[in-house]
This record gives sequence, C-alpha cells and structure tokens, in this order.
Amino acid sequence: MPPRAQHPSGIILVDKPAGPTSFAIVAATRRRTRARTGHAGTLDPFATGLLLLLSGASTRLQPRFVGLPKRYVTEIDLSARTSTGDPEGERIDEHDPPGADELGAALDSLRGAVDLPIPAASAVKISGERAYALHRRGVAVEMPVRTMHVHELGLEGYADGVARLALLVSSGTYVRAIADRLGGHCVSLRRTEIGPFTVDEADPERIIPPDEALARLE
Repeated sequence: MPPRAQHPSGIILVDKPAGPTSFAIVAATRRRTRARTGHAGTLDPFATGLLLLLSGASTRLQPRFVGLPKRYVTEIDLSARTSTGDPEGERIDEHDPPGADELGAALDSLRGAVDLPIPAASAVKISGERAYALHRRGVAVEMPVRTMHVHELGLEGYADGVARLALLVSSGTYVRAIADRLGGHCVSLRRTEIGPFTVDEADPERIIPPDEALARLE
C-alpha cells in the first residue's frame, strides 16, 4: 500500500444517517481522505448515530477501540416480532403488547449478563458466509448464542405498544436481540456514545489525533 495511505492518521467520528450501510460510510471516507480506513463497530442500515472510524496508520489501533461499551436509544414495537428484528423485516408472531408491569419484569430479566441468540440478519459468519447473506437467500440456520452485557437499561416511555429504552451495553451486544427477547422489534435505533466519544461531537471533517483519542481511554 502506498505511503500516502497511512495519512491522515487519526480517529473520525461520524453521525450515520438511516439508509446507508456502515461500510458505505467507510468507503466514502476512504475516497475523501485517500487513506486506509477502518471502523470500530458497525450500525445496521436502518440505525443512526455514532460511527468511530480509524484513518491511516491509526487503523492498527482498532483493538483499543472496538471493545468499548456503547450507549443507545431505541424504540421497540412490542406488538410483533419481525424476521430481521427491525422495520425492514417481515412481521411475524403478532400479539397484544404486554402491560406495564409485565414489561417491567421483562426488562429486569435483561439487566446484567444475558445469553441471547445473534440475529439471523447479522454480519456474523456461519460456515464461512455472512449470516445476513444466508438469511436473504432463505437459508435457515441455528444462530449462535452470545453472552451480552446490559450495564444500564431504562424505560423512558411506553405508549401504544411502543417502548422507548435507553441502554448502555457491552461491545458485541445486539439491541435487536434484546427487542426480540421482549417479543418485539426495533423501529428505531440510535447510538449516542462509544466509550468516551459522543455523537454530539461527530464531525466527518475532523480527524482526532491518535494520541488525543487514546488519552481519552485512560
């Protein structure tokens, strides 16, 4: 790779809109900077919020950023599951939403360490192929179960069968899996924080020097 691909080096914070994939955001940033570009965790196309990108020589620092906890706000329709856990899937298992007391008990069971199956429409590889590719072709597979850590889970509102939740979770936690366990699906999902970095400071034109970014992890 030519030397120029190592520069500019640093961390770029992007507020992803709904629609494009995270990989499309990475590719657009790579074209703009002409530097090697990586990420510290993706977002689903329907989701919005903070993406942490690594540019140039800083891509080697990915292990320092990829495991940071993440904070989300989500709205979950508790009247039906979908085939993907989000608004893009087919509605299945339609039912009456739970009452407030039942929902509260369900949320209590999800705080802390919880074992949940990874959503079928995810980037996890199954026998060498992305799960979402198998899902799109209608191939049914048994998805692996992952221990996910829900550090904080708060109910910010509940009306007409839609619950608004605020979460702080470990890296590798799928909010869609939490929605499915609650008997619903995410209708919106926004990532507001990755470790010490917030979506309010997102600026695709700003490259945070690697030393400055690493200092914030201490």
